[in-house]
Amino acid sequence: MATIDGRPAQYQISQKILRDIMEHRGREAVAKVNENGGVNEICRKLYTSPNEGLSGSQADIDHRRETFGSNVIPPKPPKSFLTLVWEALQDVTLIILEIAAIISLLLSFYQPSDDGEPIVEDEEEHYSWIEGLAILVSVFVVVVVTAFNDYSKEKQFRGLQSRIEGEHKFSVIRGGDAVQINIGDIVVGDICQIKYGDLLPADGILIQSNDLKIDESSLTGESDHVKKNESTDPVVLSGTHVMEGSGKMVVTAVGVNSQAGIIFTLLGAAVDEHEAAAKQKKKDAKKAKKSGKDEITNNSHGHPQGLKSQMTVDSITSDDGAGEDGEAGKSSSGGGGGHGGKEKSVLQAKLTKLAIQIGYAGSTIAVLTVIILIIQFCIQTFVIEQKPWRNSYANNLVKHFIIGVTVLVVAVPEGLPLAVTLSLAYSVKKMMKDNNLVRHLDACETMGNATAICSDKTGTLTTNRMTVVQSYICEKLCMVTPRFSDIPRVVGEAIIDGIALNSAYTSGLMPGQNPGDPLQQVGNKTECALLGFVNGLGKNYQTIRDSHPEDSFTRVYTFNSVRKSMSTVVPKPGGGGYRVYSKGASEIILKKCSFIYGQDGVLEKFTRDMQERLLHQVIEPMACDGLRTICIAFRDFVPGKANINEVHYDNEPNWDDEENIISNLTCLCVVGIEDPVRPEVPEAIRKCQRAGITVRMVTGDNINTARSIATKCGILRPQDDFLILEGKEFNRRIRDSNGDIQQHLLDKVWPKLRVLARSSPTDKYNLVKGIIDSKVSASREVVAVTGDGTNDGPALKKADVGFAMGIAGTDVAKEASDIILTDDNFSSIVKAVMWGRNVYDSIAKFLQFQLTVNVVAVIVAFIGACAVQDSPLKAVQMLWMNLIMDTLASLALATEMPTPDLLLRKPYGRTKPLISRTMMKNILGQAVYQLVIVFGLLFVGDRFLDIESGRGQPLNSEATQHFTIIFNVFVFMTLFNELNARKIHGQRNIFQGLFTNPIFYSIWLVTLVSQVFIIQFGKVAFSTKALNVEQWLWSVFFGLGTLIWAQIVTSIPTRKMPKTMAWGRGHPESEYTEAIRLGEERYETLDNDKKPRAGQILWIRGLTRLQTQLRVVRAFRSTLEDLEERRSIHSLHSLRSSRSHPGGMSTSGTMTSQGLSNLLYPPGSNIQTGRLIGTNASDLKYIDEDQRLHNNQHIIGINNKVEYSI
Repeated sequence: MATIDGRPAQYQISQKILRDIMEHRGREAVAKVNENGGVNEICRKLYTSPNEGLSGSQADIDHRRETFGSNVIPPKPPKSFLTLVWEALQDVTLIILEIAAIISLLLSFYQPSDDGEPIVEDEEEHYSWIEGLAILVSVFVVVVVTAFNDYSKEKQFRGLQSRIEGEHKFSVIRGGDAVQINIGDIVVGDICQIKYGDLLPADGILIQSNDLKIDESSLTGESDHVKKNESTDPVVLSGTHVMEGSGKMVVTAVGVNSQAGIIFTLLGAAVDEHEAAAKQKKKDAKKAKKSGKDEITNNSHGHPQGLKSQMTVDSITSDDGAGEDGEAGKSSSGGGGGHGGKEKSVLQAKLTKLAIQIGYAGSTIAVLTVIILIIQFCIQTFVIEQKPWRNSYANNLVKHFIIGVTVLVVAVPEGLPLAVTLSLAYSVKKMMKDNNLVRHLDACETMGNATAICSDKTGTLTTNRMTVVQSYICEKLCMVTPRFSDIPRVVGEAIIDGIALNSAYTSGLMPGQNPGDPLQQVGNKTECALLGFVNGLGKNYQTIRDSHPEDSFTRVYTFNSVRKSMSTVVPKPGGGGYRVYSKGASEIILKKCSFIYGQDGVLEKFTRDMQERLLHQVIEPMACDGLRTICIAFRDFVPGKANINEVHYDNEPNWDDEENIISNLTCLCVVGIEDPVRPEVPEAIRKCQRAGITVRMVTGDNINTARSIATKCGILRPQDDFLILEGKEFNRRIRDSNGDIQQHLLDKVWPKLRVLARSSPTDKYNLVKGIIDSKVSASREVVAVTGDGTNDGPALKKADVGFAMGIAGTDVAKEASDIILTDDNFSSIVKAVMWGRNVYDSIAKFLQFQLTVNVVAVIVAFIGACAVQDSPLKAVQMLWMNLIMDTLASLALATEMPTPDLLLRKPYGRTKPLISRTMMKNILGQAVYQLVIVFGLLFVGDRFLDIESGRGQPLNSEATQHFTIIFNVFVFMTLFNELNARKIHGQRNIFQGLFTNPIFYSIWLVTLVSQVFIIQFGKVAFSTKALNVEQWLWSVFFGLGTLIWAQIVTSIPTRKMPKTMAWGRGHPESEYTEAIRLGEERYETLDNDKKPRAGQILWIRGLTRLQTQLRVVRAFRSTLEDLEERRSIHSLHSLRSSRSHPGGMSTSGTMTSQGLSNLLYPPGSNIQTGRLIGTNASDLKYIDEDQRLHNNQHIIGINNKVEYSI
């Protein structure tokens, strides 16, 4: 018989049986477990130990992977380079340009005789085909560069995700020791330790639990937390959240074999089928339109998949909410919207509106250019010269059309999304080094606009290295840790037992990496400080824990934000009753105490006067020193004769009656725990204040502790007149007589509030929501929030930018966040502000540069068409300009490094225009200079430079030096203006920091060399003629003139300019943004009366080019969100259990349309612009048009995933 690591290779329980167990709930699950001999027997059949776990040998682990699978879901392959090329080719303007170029190419070879007369061909006409070919080559270059950028970005983001996944650990027991392993390394048979805040990485059966409550809303839609224990409901599933308690489970299914994996696999197939069905539907719609049909009936007969195709289409498109009020997309639940429900980011909203404005202007001028060129040609040829129509004239019309389309290509700022994406991607990569792990890409630039930060205290402003520095035991205040012999024995033993047993067994002290290093604190840092206190007393807490395993506890009342305490019921040895140990915030525990040990360990009644005295003489002084005060107490339940502080019982106490159980306690001691302020925090807060950002501290600590820490940090200063409130007082001030929160009352509180103490997560959420919704400040507040607890999720989601703690934060908090602070340090937030402002400024620099080129190129083409019946800038030349503007300038200007000077200005807020008056002054000023030079060269340059005029040249004539100089001067002015564009706030020294960005000057030099090559050797392909030295010197002279002119423009006072010159203010109009969000394929779901006008559709489709380069990011986001998808699709009852949702399955076991609809969209949810908004705060889901459910990475990794939503 084959053996693996000394045990049989054949497991005594099959994967099929394990899967069958996991498909049941409640009592049915208990029955299924008992059918297989109970959880201990299942462990034995899996050759694992409930206490020791797996041996950890590699042979055993590998064999389990081969048998039961790995804890990963195979990824869907990324888009190939050719696919990205094909997507880039879908741009409408490029397609038009390609068609026009092909027609031009064909006409250049088709030279028919007119009226039987032979056509006399000029030598140059032999080369007329080159222009069409050059346009095609230019389009090809643009497409390949775009695809390459998309490909490299996707590759970079996938690499980043792999790195993050590798850092996600989970606690398992192997070889008797608790170890942290990568979630992808978890195998069937592993014993996992689960605790408050965890996101479960695999399916399993509970071995032991303490007050365990799971949030299964992602499966069932139920918002109530489900109690889990071994006797009533032992099955726990991956993707669910541990909201309270702790426990151990044996893993029974991983990866594609877990319930989440099964659903992922099925949904992936369903989405693929939906894509095919959607394409078929589109084709059917076109056919029906041609045949005169007004409606398309939705049936399965046209699909090879029959019922499956129908059900996927029905389930995905049946909801009518897609075209309704855009506000529906914002979650109105108490938990606040998730990221799909947030408003469009500040920068994105401004860019969208600006792009629409530019697009309308560009299209108008492009159409006018074509019309004027054609009219002038017709008047000149057929009216003045009175020539008859010749077929060769079609070439002229095509050329005019090409010029118009090229003007459109230049006018539409399709380089804008590339600049945004490059800037954000570059920033994300650099921010990783600054301990900012960005999960939502747009959080970068939003952080640059932040006006307020609501920060936690513990671990963010402080070191989270906690130590007990003071203690009050038996009426003695000790400023150092006392000796155990100095404490009465009965009290000392009770304190040690109370700390060792009444704390999570996942908390502990581990030896340092090197001899002499301090002990490492693992788990809850407050509990670690108390365990360190036990060590300081000379006792070993682990010995006590070994004699009292967790499964021997009668009941555990775990810590949560409401209790602010933890209690554990432990049976006394020899059947002598029970002892309840309690610890928590001193004010809360002391109120529940009726007894206290006095001097020499004498038991005394704890009167109200003694409580007041202890509070004023011990606790308040500790708090004023910045210490967190914790009280430790106990209560005994005995079956026999009871002492004064004991409770006699005849029947088992009702442990569910927590209020009576945790009362009349006996106080053992009060300890003061020090958590020093991080040394770098005061300076970081000063930087925030200088940058115009208000820092508020929101903490659950005592108000005196909070005030002390806030003063040390610099949040509070002696001369300031600010508010410090406790949660109760805060709620009293912001609520009316009916208990409802009123915005006008909140507006009286938040502007002066700096510290909110003894606050709950609900208080934090209400504060954040109130600040965001307030209209007190002119620019509207942009709020960032830090959080680490499970219940911080609503506030993190509601905030404009949510920061989760990477070390102390729970998985749930990380999932709700936008950025994860990998070092839990407030100073990293300041770096995020700097990077955010840098992103915003980088986009502004690019806009300043591109709009100058846009204005000049479009006006030159238009005036040239009107004045000389031709554009001085040829189609290929404008495409080269477009390449300079878009790709090269994006790379150059979007990769500027941030400087400390960014923190010296005030934040922009929500409503400040994207293009400031200073920027508009620079744009118009430079445009005037360049237009004067270009038109001067156009109309008098030939005489000034003594060269042949290029005006009035016939079609396909040889390129002239006249128009070549115009093209060259324009490019040189553009290149030198790129240096000017690096400064957007009126700085005079444009060279400052130039050589700190090698990407910028490298691209600038490459562009310069390319231009020289094009002029000297481009010839027919680029419509150029080689220039001599003198002409090159004039080109450089006019280019350098932009630098001198910029200094003159800078001297013009900005304040005297009208405010209307600032563009990009506020949010775009809803009809445009709604249509853009829906995308062109969504038009079919809109009612006829809601469809945009034809002109709007044309431009909305044109603007999809603006988002083409972002699609790869959004597609990749689906890769990163596939794990979050389980929250919307992980409807186990719809898929696997016909008992829970009988309507979801047909009698033959086949999934029905309604069943899959329930699976994709749980009842009670609304569909808005392709996103699924759940019924509560934790129900946020994304189902996006561009997502393809790659289903990659580990089965759970939501907490650390990078989510790029632009």
